[in-house]
Amino acid sequence: MAEQRLIIEMGMGNDLHGQDYTKAAKRAIEDAFRHSSLPIFGVVGLGHDQMRVQVTVGVQDPEAVDVDALVSTLPRGRAEVRVVKGGLNVGTDTDDPIVIAQASVEAFLPPQTDWRLRAQSQ
Repeated sequence: MAEQRLIIEMGMGNDLHGQDYTKAAKRAIEDAFRHSSLPIFGVVGLGHDQMRVQVTVGVQDPEAVDVDALVSTLPRGRAEVRVVKGGLNVGTDTDDPIVIAQASVEAFLPPQTDWRLRAQSQ
């Protein structure tokens, strides 16, 4: 049976000066993290190592992104990062356009059919 997606979050990041696509991508991933929490691991007793984290980042120049640097920013699970053409460059008529990246962060677990909630301590 295939994995089950638990969560999907989206984020946006930019680099205002410097045209650093990796910096913009990191900020997009961090923005997605700020919108999520995974309390399920503590509730059902799963380890974070059971989770696969799939990140897709869109920027105008995918080849300019350091994928290994992005993987190292992911704090939990087995990380996979894919960079695709997307995002936006604003002010392309200048010498210093703003680089905007979009990211989706998805978390997957093997099928969980016998989850049991543990009693909360007070």
